[in-house]
Amino acid sequence: MAQDQLKVLNALDVAKTQWYHFTAIVVAGMGFFTDAYDLFSISLVTKLLGRIYYTVPDAAKPGTLPPNVSAAVNGVAFCGTLSGQLFFGWLGDKLGRKKVYGMTLMMMVICSLASGLSFGKEPRTVMASLCFFRFWLGFGIGGDYPLSATIMSEYSNKKTRGAFIAAVFAMQGFGNLTGGIFALIVSAAFKAAFPAPSYATNAVDSLVPQADYVWRIILMFGAIPALVTYYWRMKMPETARYTALVANNAKQAATDMSKVLQVEIEEDQQNAAALVEKRQTQFGLFSKQFLKRHGLHLLGTTTCWFLLDIAFYSNNLFQKDIFSAVGWLPKAETMSALQEVYMVARAQTLVSLCGTVPGYWFTVAFIDVVGRFFIQLMGFFFMTAFMFGLAIPYHHWTTPGNHIGFVVMYAFTFFFANFGPNATTFVVPAEIFPARLRSTCHGISSAAGKAGAIVGAFGFLYLAQPTDKSKADAGYPAGIGVRNSLIILGGICALGFFCTFLVPEANGKSLEEMSGENEDETQENQPAAAPDNRTVPV
Repeated sequence: MAQDQLKVLNALDVAKTQWYHFTAIVVAGMGFFTDAYDLFSISLVTKLLGRIYYTVPDAAKPGTLPPNVSAAVNGVAFCGTLSGQLFFGWLGDKLGRKKVYGMTLMMMVICSLASGLSFGKEPRTVMASLCFFRFWLGFGIGGDYPLSATIMSEYSNKKTRGAFIAAVFAMQGFGNLTGGIFALIVSAAFKAAFPAPSYATNAVDSLVPQADYVWRIILMFGAIPALVTYYWRMKMPETARYTALVANNAKQAATDMSKVLQVEIEEDQQNAAALVEKRQTQFGLFSKQFLKRHGLHLLGTTTCWFLLDIAFYSNNLFQKDIFSAVGWLPKAETMSALQEVYMVARAQTLVSLCGTVPGYWFTVAFIDVVGRFFIQLMGFFFMTAFMFGLAIPYHHWTTPGNHIGFVVMYAFTFFFANFGPNATTFVVPAEIFPARLRSTCHGISSAAGKAGAIVGAFGFLYLAQPTDKSKADAGYPAGIGVRNSLIILGGICALGFFCTFLVPEANGKSLEEMSGENEDETQENQPAAAPDNRTVPV
């Protein structure tokens, strides 16, 4: 039989939605707002960086970042994020969620500012310092993933837990949208203040000296939302589940949650002590028991997140190149440097507004109704369908008059990524693993996702180049083209569909039910019972 649950955990599971839930969503969510802004704002300014630092005098086209520099600038933050997810995920289980939470936020603030202050005037110096600070920016962002997810899951009740965790993650959509809008405002203001002809008209005058401030301002703005929420992060109490189940202080957990829930919780010390003693002998991450109980679950969360992020980040970081390929953005030589920033930001804002943001909030609305499994399966299915729908008749979409149709279908891939696996891969790892390993396992899962993002950032950059080397961007070898790249991404999404069957459904269950932490010691070394860990919800 299952042991009695701690009263403080029961109180959390059945608590009505209260003001503190929304406070936690905003405080944790602003970290993800900053994450998305910082990660994706670089794609708004890479073309400008190419013009400023790599334009060759008298060339027919404006300068672009060399392949190795572009790959580094786009991908180095993901390398930092992967490292941060593993490190801070582990640290969150060792030191507590709250203690580590402030560290990650301050790293994000400092490195956002430093990214815009990248030192020197020579291209090599500027790019090297930019990549250095973006790596450490990513390191801080990486810690936000396991900590925010774990904190929100451990604060939530079991009825609306999925929606609350998804709402934290949905702030990414607003961060992405804000990045586009802020780049629009800054580029429009500079364009009005410092008018310039197109590159084809006058190559030298098309790049005004003040354009160097534009990319710096856009990158540095990411520090503001993180800084604003630092005080409230430090005021949040440690989660009751960490205090009771990991720190073994059920009395303190009850005291903390009594204040938060505004109800009196008196923990039975004898029962709490018995539960603590039992949990002191529980299995670790590298044990046979963990492999039997959660091995397939961890494999499922890591592979689904890895495959999803290859497709998601390839599309997000290089949508400016896709828009150019189908003619939705004018050719670079027909625009000034600031006009190009404006056009890229406008396109990214429209896709974010129409596809990205709505998708996140559809997940928030339906995740506790239809469950995580169904949403993830549906999302991968439609991502596959729309990728192939773009790729197979690709030549049709590139002909004049059909560009709007391409953009609409392209926006749908983002909609079903966010009303699908991009949200659920974040939610599920925070629900199905034991409290003492929850942050670590979420960090491992999200790090696998960032490994996929790195594959997408570095791989798609080269793959999407035209098959004719003479038509490829300067310095790039011939690739397989956008059409074939989209076919590969469609196949990756299809593989994610099948890997979803490794992931259990957590809808309506408490965290202790999903992790098996309420089971007797005699059951502890056995695989979890089928009803608690079914793959397909009934």
